[in-house]
Amino acid sequence: MAASSASKLFRAGRSLLGGLNKNPTYPSELARTSNEFTCMDIFSQQQRTFIQMRTNLKVVDNSGAKRVMCIQALKGKKGARLGDTIVASVKEAQPGGKVKKGQVVYGVVVRAAMQRGRCDGSEVKFDDNAVVLVNKQGEPIGTRVFGPVPHELRKKKHVKILSLAQHIA
Repeated sequence: MAASSASKLFRAGRSLLGGLNKNPTYPSELARTSNEFTCMDIFSQQQRTFIQMRTNLKVVDNSGAKRVMCIQALKGKKGARLGDTIVASVKEAQPGGKVKKGQVVYGVVVRAAMQRGRCDGSEVKFDDNAVVLVNKQGEPIGTRVFGPVPHELRKKKHVKILSLAQHIA
């Protein structure tokens, strides 16, 4: 019953999604308006989340690892954000590096796709999720840090990472 009444509305020039369509002479116009509606809804609902278990992160130092997967976010119920420490497993590594594939390491999140508010009212967010590998004492394993690093790391006591960074955002 509902399907037949909906099809009658479409034939009469009305759509359930777009209201009254004055002259649906071309069937492509009717289809285009409903397709645009659904595509815009899907893209507007994309949401950025915390760095949580099984999140793949890019490694932005010269420790030898290329990509790691988060095992656990330390000191956080939901997940890790900028400046937080995580436990990760190395998924891809360069041959001859300091860390090997399959090794469990600690890392500090230096770039996160989830936005973070600053005290001046602005917000900072990055295009990717990136991490710098550290040892248990919090000292970086690598000697260089590539790409921008936010200055919020100073509050989290990661000054050594800031001093190795090329650019501070």
